[in-house]
Order: sequence, then structure tokens, then C-alpha cells
Amino acid sequence: MTVTRLSLLLSGCFVTLLIWGCSSADGLVNEKVTEQPATTVGYHSTGMMDHDVGGGSALSFACGNISHNCMDYCTFCADLYAGPTMDCLSTLFEHLCLKKFETAMAPLNSTDWCTWKKVNGLYNNLSLCTEETSDCLLIPWPSPLVEQTFVDIHSRFFKDCPSEELSDPPPAVVFALVITPICLIPVMVSLVVFKTKDGDGSS
Repeated sequence: MTVTRLSLLLSGCFVTLLIWGCSSADGLVNEKVTEQPATTVGYHSTGMMDHDVGGGSALSFACGNISHNCMDYCTFCADLYAGPTMDCLSTLFEHLCLKKFETAMAPLNSTDWCTWKKVNGLYNNLSLCTEETSDCLLIPWPSPLVEQTFVDIHSRFFKDCPSEELSDPPPAVVFALVITPICLIPVMVSLVVFKTKDGDGSS
């Protein structure tokens, strides 16, 4: 494949990815986000693909067919990474899933980031994007890369969000929990002394 043809193919892949990403991000910014169910999307392995990719040769690896984008993802990975590697998946996550998520989160302020109703759809879309991309490349989902992606998202956007499970109890509860053992200590000491005197007198 000549350099010109390769650059046209790559620019075509990026244009396809960019157009797909922008149209999805526009829908995410809209307040009327429709939530997609969080189900596992099934896929059927296509075996060795015999499609004519970029007018050149067929892919040398299996490519999923769960989405109309799979062939573009596989072609992108074949041309830049010689296959569906974790590096390619990481690049696709960065340019597809994370860019859309960041674009959708940008209009929200940090208080809104902590309101689950406002970020639920965006978070779900990010999860579905990582799952679709992984399934297209026939890479298991979840994976350490997916986990690290979500850890990074949490540390960037949600680290300052209060958590009800980790919040301090009300002062009255803390006072009751502290004062109860303190009051029980003299009672227990008195019982021990009383029982000891009773035991000494009866012998």
C-alpha cells in the first residue's frame, strides 16, 4: 500500500471516528439524554474477515461485527498497530470514548459532577463505548485497561464528591457511642469489687 493511500485511509478512519464522536457528543450534551440499558452487547465472531479494506488487502485477524463501526476500528488497528493490540484499544478509548465523555462533562460544574442524575447517562455511555470498542476488536471486557480508564475518570471528575457511606455520623450518635463505654467502666469496676468482697466474706 502506498504512503498516499495509507494516509487517505487513516484520514478517512479519523474523519469517520470524528464524525461519529461529534454526533454522539452533541446528543450527550443535550439535557434530554436517553439512557441506554446497561446490558452486555453480544457479538458474533466473523472469523478471518475477507472484506477488501481500503482497496488493499484483507484483515489478517478476526474482527467483531456487533456494530457498524467495527470494521473502521479494526482497519485503524491493522494500519497503525498491525492488529488489535491493547495499545490500539487505548488509543481508541482516548479518541472516542474519553473525548466524548469529557466534552459532555465540560458544560457541567463540579457540583453537577457529583449529582448522579446528571452524570448517570454520560457514565453509562462511556461504559457502553468501552464495551463496544473492546468487543469490536474481540478483546475481553472488562480488562485491566478498562478498569484503569475508569479509575482515571473517577480520580479526575469524582474525587471530591462526598460519599454517604463514608460520611461522619451525626454528633449525637458519636457522643452516644463514646459515652456508653465510658459510663460502663465504673459500673463494671463496681461489680468486680462487689463480687470480690462477696467472695472473700463467704470463705
